[in-house]
Amino acid sequence: MTAKSTKKIYRADQVGSLLRPERIKNARRQLETGEISKEKLAEIENEEITRVVEKQKEAGLEAVTDGEFRRAWWHFDFLEGLSGVEGYWSGGGIQFKDQQTKSRAIKVTGKLGFDDHPFLEDFKFLKTQAGAHTAKVTIPSPSMLHFRGEIDPAAYPDEDAFFKDLAAAYQTGIQKFYDAGCRYLQLDDTAWAYLCSDEQKAQLKEKGVDPDRLVEKYLETINGAVSGRPDDLKITMHICRGNFRSTWISSGGYEPVASEIFGKLNIDGFFLEYDTERAGGFEPLRHVNRDDLTIVLGLITSKHGELEDKEEVKKRIEEASKYVPLDQLALSPQCGFASTEEGNLLTEEEQWKKIKHVVNIADEIWS
Repeated sequence: MTAKSTKKIYRADQVGSLLRPERIKNARRQLETGEISKEKLAEIENEEITRVVEKQKEAGLEAVTDGEFRRAWWHFDFLEGLSGVEGYWSGGGIQFKDQQTKSRAIKVTGKLGFDDHPFLEDFKFLKTQAGAHTAKVTIPSPSMLHFRGEIDPAAYPDEDAFFKDLAAAYQTGIQKFYDAGCRYLQLDDTAWAYLCSDEQKAQLKEKGVDPDRLVEKYLETINGAVSGRPDDLKITMHICRGNFRSTWISSGGYEPVASEIFGKLNIDGFFLEYDTERAGGFEPLRHVNRDDLTIVLGLITSKHGELEDKEEVKKRIEEASKYVPLDQLALSPQCGFASTEEGNLLTEEEQWKKIKHVVNIADEIWS
């Protein structure tokens, strides 16, 4: 067992994305048709982010995000901002259950790096609005560039060289976020959930991909990315089974990867989806053998507006505490409310009720 972490645990937390207000959606459409400038869109985004940060504070959250209001996607926007990566319209989207996203894909065409990434300025604005609250950055895990991207063999004939440069690019980026004032950063990752699914692993094998090699390389790359980080920078990971218009992709409990992620990933906490039986039970948490690791239980769904029974949520937290001490647990929604700009199928009012529900339950348990 390692020494108990002194990094703050946010008992009531959130994954990051929030429903995009119609004002931003309209402004984006106006930008596409040439009715407004990029500068005007940024002004509208700034105003809406200012508003939504205050709403998070009013709801009782200690760590606030910009709702990912400047993004269309939870991952592509950031990954396209890396040197050596290009986005393009692929002609087909990502298939969810009964839904498909709009067309978008990314390709690695040159040496990877983290240079003048626009997300740095986005964070600086959030920091000015957060005040005494913690400004939280959410970005895709480095594994997502490999998992969702295409690698031009002319750019990287050697895949190991690609992973090495990917880790280095993220390491640079994490330090730049820290230098800009970030003390709480979250890596979002769907690959680990795929590796929990027999169905998804079978599909990977059909494509000639070895799931065991992915586990090995993703562990190595993520640990390389976060190595050398400052002691007062909290880094967590959110593991997701898909979140688009209230639909999903993968199923399967955490057991296939539990010993690997809980025992070998050098991060401070995990946001784990636990709002449906698709995520399995709490038994894989027995692999948590560090007393400096926080497990944030995603017991409140972001996919619909109906509030969960408070006492039932408390019972589930008590059940999880049989595997991980209560003082290492926290509560959040299972995912963001808008992993893409389209958003999940609930209202903004219902979204805020969900967040307040998280805060109220957490206060009753850990106050």
